[in-house]
Amino acid sequence: MSNFDKIQTREAGLHKKLTAKQMGMIAIGGAIGTGLFMGSKFAISFAGPAVILSYAIGGLIAFALMACLAEMTVQHPTSGSFGAYAEHYINPLSGFLVRYSYWACIVLAVGTEITAVADYMKLWFPHVGSGIWIVFFSTVLLAVNAYSVKAFGLVEYWFSTIKVFAIIVFILLAIGILTQDPNPHQALTHNLTAHDGFMPNGFKGVWIGVIISIFSYLSIEMIAVAAGEANDPEKAVKYAFKSTAIRLFLFYLLSLSLIVTLVPWTQLIAPGATSPFVSVMQIVGIPFADHILNFIVIVAALSAMNSMLYISTRMLFSLSRSGDAPKLFGKIRKNGVPINALLLSATGIAVASIVYSINPESAFPIMIALSMFGALFTWGAIFATHYFFRKNLAKNNIHLKYSIPGSRYISFSGLFAILAITLTTWFTQEFKSTLQFGVPFIVMLIIFYQMKKSSLKHQLTENEQA
Repeated sequence: MSNFDKIQTREAGLHKKLTAKQMGMIAIGGAIGTGLFMGSKFAISFAGPAVILSYAIGGLIAFALMACLAEMTVQHPTSGSFGAYAEHYINPLSGFLVRYSYWACIVLAVGTEITAVADYMKLWFPHVGSGIWIVFFSTVLLAVNAYSVKAFGLVEYWFSTIKVFAIIVFILLAIGILTQDPNPHQALTHNLTAHDGFMPNGFKGVWIGVIISIFSYLSIEMIAVAAGEANDPEKAVKYAFKSTAIRLFLFYLLSLSLIVTLVPWTQLIAPGATSPFVSVMQIVGIPFADHILNFIVIVAALSAMNSMLYISTRMLFSLSRSGDAPKLFGKIRKNGVPINALLLSATGIAVASIVYSINPESAFPIMIALSMFGALFTWGAIFATHYFFRKNLAKNNIHLKYSIPGSRYISFSGLFAILAITLTTWFTQEFKSTLQFGVPFIVMLIIFYQMKKSSLKHQLTENEQA
């Protein structure tokens, strides 16, 4: 039995109930959430109409990540996914750091989704406390995830279907509004060039927008984790890779292009504005459209939160099965759910609730900044792992089950881009806390790992002496 076979064996026990279509929707469900519907407002405030470029650059990086993950996941489908790959192809410390960084990132990202839902509900219930919505929706989604992986897959499939349908309708509606304009050429260019031009804050604003776009695309990597519970992993991953890449570019770039074309970007970030999607419908004056879209963005946030609860639970489960977290988090109920790991992974909701109660206006950007380090570290580690993965397979003449042209060069380009974005966070006021939080966190994890390793050696020595 090879080392990776041992990893897959220790992570056995989860139920393989997810279909290829559910996998595709799960991937798109995680990526189309608050990052698009609310985070885009944050990105527009920096990049202006050039937010289109920000999300295009981020989309290319996300596509590169998907390509690298697709090759590795088809070769080794397991819930430990990129954490297990880093452990096997780089070293155990790398696997430990990737799993914990990603788990912390997703746990905090869950908090961004629930705080966004609390904000969206204000349109309908301005006098109801946000805490009530946080508790209510969190309880519902925890119950769904605790019931079974099949229930999670079904709920996420329909959540994602609603989102996809809504974005398509929004795109068609926006195109219809533009084509009805008596002067279509002016309509297409006016809002893109007015108010200090296409790049009001220069390329610096565009590049900061890329940071936010990475957060928006976060969770596309979850197909690699979900592959461990797919009934046909090879088919599911291939389908999810192709469909997700197309949908991300179509939905993100086309919808954002239409938004900044229809409405002056300065109005989209005005005080009191929530989601740019809702703002567009309010500004163009379509009856009840803002309420319909508000429902859609709530579904989108709940969908992303549902996906993140699932993925953080599986990552903690993998940590437990590798001996890097307490054994109780690796226990599985009869329905195939690691319930203890799920409950601990819900701590991001509590963190978000505290941040929200202290500073509701800044809760969303604060939670983004805190979770960004884990996202960037994980994506960078995936690119690095892919390089060692290809090198190992070539050295041992192992056949690659699924090959994407140019993927060897893609991993280098992706790693360089992630390093550049990570360094940029230090020079931006809004994301300075990303490295301030992240670097001590990594140092703490390394110390913890070395202490654990030293304790294990001491225990083995005592056993040998006995």
